[in-house]
Amino acid sequence: MRIIKYLLLLTLLMVLSVSAWIYYPQYKLNKMMEESSAKVTNTNKLTYLDYYRASNDKTITHLALGDSIIYGYRVAETENLVTQFSDQLQEQTGKQVLTNNRGIIGITSQKLNQLIQEGNFDEQIKEADIITVNVGGNDVLRAVKKADLYSALKSFDSLQTSFSENLSGISAKIRELNPDATIVFLELYNPMPADHQFYSLADKLLPKWNLMIYEVAKDTPASVVVQTTKVINSDNLQNLYSDGVHPSISGYSAISNQMLEQFKTQYKEEAVVANSKK
Repeated sequence: MRIIKYLLLLTLLMVLSVSAWIYYPQYKLNKMMEESSAKVTNTNKLTYLDYYRASNDKTITHLALGDSIIYGYRVAETENLVTQFSDQLQEQTGKQVLTNNRGIIGITSQKLNQLIQEGNFDEQIKEADIITVNVGGNDVLRAVKKADLYSALKSFDSLQTSFSENLSGISAKIRELNPDATIVFLELYNPMPADHQFYSLADKLLPKWNLMIYEVAKDTPASVVVQTTKVINSDNLQNLYSDGVHPSISGYSAISNQMLEQFKTQYKEEAVVANSKK
């Protein structure tokens, strides 16, 4: 009888541990998303859009670093995410937005961190007003190619730890070189359709990955995490390219619109009307 009780207790503890591992990251992620988009009662505060609109500078420089999502896989230069957002920002602020797209197809977070630490983008980072960073998807894709999707998902924790360290290094170096720039991070989205055999598992692991992005952003002043999972998901498959991984033209537009919406509604730290200058 004591053995049965012991086994039941052990089973219960295992269930609770697994549940906490799966669901707590989603709970924590939701809390951090709420905090980042919380309304500010101090009306002297400036949204990111108002901050750049009120700046004394006549131009805004937008630097973008990262992978094929930044580069604009299989779309014209005018249709990629960086150009679309820059064009929208220019229209909304009345300022000329200078775009510098340094996206590299296939780059991992480790390689991007290495390039940044080695000083390959120092001058561009120093000159930028907005720096958009998207990286991490290739970390997972390369792990899948080396083995298989199931094995890659099993090694998710080690992948996540490495990614978090790399993103922290990227963020810290950018902030060291340019303390005033706004850093824009993009969430990792789940490109799988709902009927894919690994969709549910990937959907449970995704919050753990994105939580790392929000935690890095929380430690990075004047940063925004774009909620790409709102616009690219199993309910919006038209926003995916035919390869089932990259955004389509409409997908890039959807992400750009989401970026602009968050610039309109989120507030830039320490930016107030009385001191709106660069």
